[in-house]
Amino acid sequence: MSDTTAREARRTESAEPRGALTVRVSAMPADTNANGDIFGGWVLSRMDQAGGIAGVERAQGRVVTIALDAMTFIRPVWVGDVLEVYTEVESVKRTSMKIHVEAWARRFQTRLHEKVTDATFTFVAIGDDGRPRPIPSLVR
Repeated sequence: MSDTTAREARRTESAEPRGALTVRVSAMPADTNANGDIFGGWVLSRMDQAGGIAGVERAQGRVVTIALDAMTFIRPVWVGDVLEVYTEVESVKRTSMKIHVEAWARRFQTRLHEKVTDATFTFVAIGDDGRPRPIPSLVR
């Protein structure tokens, strides 16, 4: 099995979300694309928002998104679903960090909870001047 195939298999097989619940929002009719499904960009935006929240908490200050790895939409999100976005800091370097972000749909009026997509976002901590700044060490 290739690395890409193995990675995609891991994306679809997880039965439980990875990380902490960071954002939870209802999908509304205004968020749909021309097919009537929730627009992928809306899901991506919520994921970036959740990653930013986790990044600010870890960096103890402002962060900016500089990259994300490939995303594959596993399942659609529909009007009425509750989108739940989970985050987990994967690694921290001097001024940047990688945060794994998963989006799950809690299907409207059911107990069904399905993974929609995931990606790893890279954030850089910045100071008031907009320039990269060191991320503080964790105090244990």
